[in-house]
Order: sequence, then C-alpha cells, then structure tokens
Amino acid sequence: MTQAAAYDVAIIGGGIAGAGAGAMLCGDRRCLLLEAEDQPGHHSTGRSAAVFILNYGNAPIRALTRASESYLVSPPADISEHTLLSPRGHLALAEESGRAQFDALLGESQGLDPVTPERAVARIPILKQDSIFAAAYEADARDIDINSLHQGWLRKFKRSGGEVCTKARVTRLAHKNGIWEIETGAGAFQAETIVNAAGAWADKVAEMAGLAPVGLTPMRRSIAVIPAPEGHDVMAWPLVSDVEERWYMKPDAGHLFVSPADEDPVEPHDVYPDDMVLAEGVHRFETATSVEVTRVLRSWAGLRTFASDRTPVVGFDPAAENFFWLAGQGGYGIQTSPAMAQVAAALIMGQPTSDIVSDETISALSPARFRT
Repeated sequence: MTQAAAYDVAIIGGGIAGAGAGAMLCGDRRCLLLEAEDQPGHHSTGRSAAVFILNYGNAPIRALTRASESYLVSPPADISEHTLLSPRGHLALAEESGRAQFDALLGESQGLDPVTPERAVARIPILKQDSIFAAAYEADARDIDINSLHQGWLRKFKRSGGEVCTKARVTRLAHKNGIWEIETGAGAFQAETIVNAAGAWADKVAEMAGLAPVGLTPMRRSIAVIPAPEGHDVMAWPLVSDVEERWYMKPDAGHLFVSPADEDPVEPHDVYPDDMVLAEGVHRFETATSVEVTRVLRSWAGLRTFASDRTPVVGFDPAAENFFWLAGQGGYGIQTSPAMAQVAAALIMGQPTSDIVSDETISALSPARFRT
C-alpha cells in the first residue's frame, strides 16, 4: 500500500518560477516551498533588470511572453492592485558588423520599427551618430515590477495554505513507495510530486534524484551602475542594446545600468561580477556614446541558466515518477513567468494547456527532448 505524503507538491526553489507555480497550485494542492537561502529570490530573481520585450528570444520564449502580457498588465487583485508594467521602450542599435543580426531581428519581429541614426540620437543624445549603422525602436517594451509580482505570489501562496521553508537547501532525494523523501538543511519532508525550480542548481537537484542532467549551463550576467550624464534627465530614455549583444544600457532610479551583456559559463554559486569583464562592457558603452565613465556607483552579477537550445525545460521527466522540471529560463524568466507558472500548474494538475500556449510550445518545453 502506498504511504501518504505530508505534501502533494514540494517546490524546490523560491525564485520567480517556484513562487509563481506555488501561487497557481496552492489551494488545489498541499504545497511546500523549499528555499536554500534566508529568503526567496536571493539569486536571479532579485538581481534582474527585467524589461518586457515581445521581440526577445526564440519562438517558444516569444509565445510564453505573449501569453504573459495580459496577466502583467492587469494582475489579479490578490497579487497586485496596480499594473506590473510601465513604459520604457527599447532602442536596438547595430554597427556595420551587426548588419546580419539587425536584418534577422527585423525579419522576425513585430512592432520593432526602423529609425534613422539621426532619430536614435534625438531620442538618446549621448549616442555617437557615426557609430550607428542601423537602429530600430520598439515602443511597447516595458519595465516589469519584479518585486510586486514575486511578493504577490508568495503572499498568495501563504494565504492559500502553502508553507515556505527557508535555509532548506536540499541534500538528498529518494523516491520510495510512490513518495519523494526530501532531506534538507531545515529537516526532512515528503511529497508526492517534486517541482525542480532550482534555477542554476536544477541539474544538481536532478542528479540527487538519480536522474541524468539535461545540460543546463549557468551564465554570469554583470551590471555596473553609473551616474546619469550631467545635464541629462535619463528616466524617460528607453533601454538601449547592441544587436551583437556586446553591451546594453537601461535607466534606473536616476542612474544608468550598463552591462557587457556577458554570458560566461560558471558553476552555480552566489556569483559576483568580474572586474575585467565589467570594464570591457563599460568601454564598449563609452565607445558608442559621448560619456566618459569616471565612477561606478555599484555593481553586481546574476545567473542566467540556459539549456543547449536556449528554451526552458518545463514538464514531467519521462525517466522518473512525478519529477517536474521548471528550469532553464535564461534571461527571459521574469517576462515569461505568468504563462510559465500557468503551464506548470496545468500540467501538474492534469489540466489542458491549449488556452495558455500551443501544443507545439508545450512540446518544445518538454524535458523529453533530452531523454531520447
């Protein structure tokens, strides 16, 4: 006879993915959220400069982004009393070396309109016009209120009876008599289903469960915060990015975020910026603008974790009973999180997903693609 578990679902990881899935599941399932750190969202979620960009990522990512838009524009009242998106805009720039990338971006995008170098400089006066070969503007790109979304989901999870356990890094997993036994730094737990939302550590969690990793690669992304250029009000400026992904710039709280757009593979850990990598990104920003960076106010780094095809891994692993993947969101995890959470909850509860995204997208997300 199969023993009863204390929980229907144990979610490993309290970032945006785990919190979202928990908020969608709790109430219908007895749920536990296990967070390795002192508080949920310590790593990637708490270090994101997220912007909602419809023309970002591959086809499955764009489908998930489109499916997330209405939720972010008008979230449920128990998540947030205000919209989670605010105007920003996105200006994509190309030097002559980025001609192919620029043409490809325009060819597959909607709402991304070419603009002349003169118009680009009129919008962002610090840009050097002679360094711009081509430019395009997406007016509908918007900032995301990450904290309100994440905290709203955690509040709903707790109100619906979910339990959050922090300082609970998983140390052992075993599947016995239809139940997952979970040992953590905060004690032992049992659940019928595990949701692996462990971000950069997701492959490590799978290995503890006796599964082969799916090949997730954590990559460092660094950001420097610099003062706004003297004489400029930057808050209405859009996000500015290089189509060759060598740097980007984003206004924030009266300052500028400047990033080398780095994607350096690293082991999962509490990552810090590499000073040399950060300096290279600042130099590329200086080359493209009239700004000389004399002071960095602060800097940080976060992890963006990708599968080999840069598509998230979402679904039950065919090689294990009731082991659910919710990982590999890369740099798109915030903007796709509402649809990702809805898909995860529907799949776990055995409900249809066709009203969220297409069957083709569900198939593209499935971990089964790594098990053939």
